[in-house]
Amino acid sequence: MLRVGMVAGALALVACEPVPPSQDTEFEALASQYVESLLERYPEFATSLGDHRYDARLNDYTADAVAAGIAWNQAYLKRTDGIDPARLSPGHAVDFEILRNHLRFSIWSDEVLGEHEWNPLRYGVGNALYSLLAREFAPIEERLANLRERLLGVGAVVEAAKANLSNPPRVHTETAIRQNAGAVSLIRDDLDEILARAPELADSLATAREFAARTLEEYGTWLRDDLLPRSNGAFRIGPEKYRAKLAFTLQSDLAMEEILDRAERRLEELHGELHETALPLYREVHPDASLDVDRKAIIRAVLEELADSHPTDESIVDDARRSLAEVTEFTRAKQLVSVPEQPLQIIVMPEFRRGVSTAYCDSPGPLEKSGETFYAISPTPEDWTAERKLSLYREYNDDMLRDLTVHEAIPGHYLQIAHSNRAEAPTLIRSIFYSGTFVEGWAVYAEQVMAEHGFGGARFKMQQLKMLTRAVINSILDQKIHAGSMTEQEAMDLMMQEGFQEDGEAAGKWIRAQLTSAQLSTYFVGIAEHNDMRRAWTDRNGPISDWQAYHDMVLSHGSPPVRYVRRLLGL
Repeated sequence: MLRVGMVAGALALVACEPVPPSQDTEFEALASQYVESLLERYPEFATSLGDHRYDARLNDYTADAVAAGIAWNQAYLKRTDGIDPARLSPGHAVDFEILRNHLRFSIWSDEVLGEHEWNPLRYGVGNALYSLLAREFAPIEERLANLRERLLGVGAVVEAAKANLSNPPRVHTETAIRQNAGAVSLIRDDLDEILARAPELADSLATAREFAARTLEEYGTWLRDDLLPRSNGAFRIGPEKYRAKLAFTLQSDLAMEEILDRAERRLEELHGELHETALPLYREVHPDASLDVDRKAIIRAVLEELADSHPTDESIVDDARRSLAEVTEFTRAKQLVSVPEQPLQIIVMPEFRRGVSTAYCDSPGPLEKSGETFYAISPTPEDWTAERKLSLYREYNDDMLRDLTVHEAIPGHYLQIAHSNRAEAPTLIRSIFYSGTFVEGWAVYAEQVMAEHGFGGARFKMQQLKMLTRAVINSILDQKIHAGSMTEQEAMDLMMQEGFQEDGEAAGKWIRAQLTSAQLSTYFVGIAEHNDMRRAWTDRNGPISDWQAYHDMVLSHGSPPVRYVRRLLGL
């Protein structure tokens, strides 16, 4: 009796203790203040998000501005110390953790990584100019008036670059030279197409246009003649910085060593899946051939045959349009996920954006009222040999182009970002600071879903598995290059021998791997986490019968790290 009475009394005391008040409103105010300050401080970022109040300005790239940004982020980080995540509702708690990660990452990036001192790609103005021209978010007169101001601000960006840059990696300077030439071409040539629609504005833009073009041409000379000869910095960021950057970038429960281990094991599994898929295709062409050969030889033979049907520089955009119609019809017919109605346009990649990837999806920001999305494809570089050009298009053959369209468009990036932009969340934090792991992971997962449901048959599945193999290898390259000592030859051998990639693709990826760090890991880690989440869902709820309902539910939370989506789904 005494023991029961003691328990009852303790429960009564607990019941009488006041519940701490929620801090949801306090956090919403803090997040709103930070976002508002962020948009004003970084006008180019504001434009990309769809807030056009600051379109007449460029970012301040001076060393003083970098230092001020560190202090500003530190002040907000300290303010978040007053928020107890246990006193936030689930959605608010997710946004809180994303904001804290962003603040810490921003401070670390400027204080420790210090790219403003060694990465000339940070000073490219092409995006800041192009973003005012690409979408019809305002009357052309207003957009060109803001463009004029940004053109006049180019000189300050160039001066900051010259003052800050000291010893970049050579590959970064070489890429900056090419992209800077693209920005000059945008100003001198591409702008004519826009002005043809408003010729009365040409005179008002002429002085600023000439100033910016001449300034960037002189900057290009400086990059080539002054900076390039002293661009002897290491492109590897090193194991300590890589570990920190990977953790900030992925926001994953997976440690660096576990990622590499899972990737290397998955690569071996994929060789088996590729071989199994290739065998029927191989028998179709070689009915009498012996199958008692190395499985890689059979995989490579099938991929070589599939590569014979491929686009060219002249046809690739039209080919992509046809593939977009195919994947859209299939996604709708199979009811895999709700397909948005926002416009999607396939374009040739602007020159100033080339040199990092073959294709990208340029979706409108979460604050943008003009909802047009661009699926951009890059033609091969002009200085490539005919042999290397052919190699790249054999890589991006007709079936691989379908897979690429799935990844970049439907049901990949375009579709996912459209869902994200209309997702309901307590603050703008998760939309503005989206998770690359969720976004890229979804795009790779979308390829898998299409293959699972039979799109394109065995031919498409071969390319999907090859692309997945590439995603796995990306994470191996990323870690072994930046936290290790992998050489160009070792990287090329891994991509071409173990990943069955063509020389042109592998050569481009080697450059990209040097230019970036941590980003290449987002593809494999992302799909691994999406599949882990799906398995957790089916373990709890049984097999999925309504794929559209499941996928719409996953996409309804915006673009936070996958582990937070799992939390919000109770997994």
